[in-house]
Amino acid sequence: MFKEFKEFAMRGNVIDLAVGVVIGAAFGKIVDSLVKDVIMPPLGFLIGKVDFANLFLTLSEGKIPGPYASLDAAQKAGAVTLNFGVFINTMISFIIVAFAIFLVVKAMNKLKREEPAAAPASPPEDVQLLREIRDLLKK
Repeated sequence: MFKEFKEFAMRGNVIDLAVGVVIGAAFGKIVDSLVKDVIMPPLGFLIGKVDFANLFLTLSEGKIPGPYASLDAAQKAGAVTLNFGVFINTMISFIIVAFAIFLVVKAMNKLKREEPAAAPASPPEDVQLLREIRDLLKK
């Protein structure tokens, strides 16, 4: 059983998949940081000093009555919240990752484009001679 598992795990596809998952997780963290720390702060500032991570609606108050200054404060108080600001950040992260994957797939497809099919090889000489004889006999 161990031998079978070793053969399975050492196949190229499994190793490629593992490398892809690790790189994808690291890329996801980079994009998440890009959105939270680089893109959203200036965008929130331009819109009117809004912190998207703290945009939420309180659906029901927790042990400590609101209003709550931040999403963290509302969650610590046990309030039920609808966190649409976090959702906006996640959607922007998804769009960036999806676009990056699109670019990678597009580049891979460009590299894998099939060469135009070569012209069929001419038949051997003996076959050509037989065809010529056949055509002459028809005449």
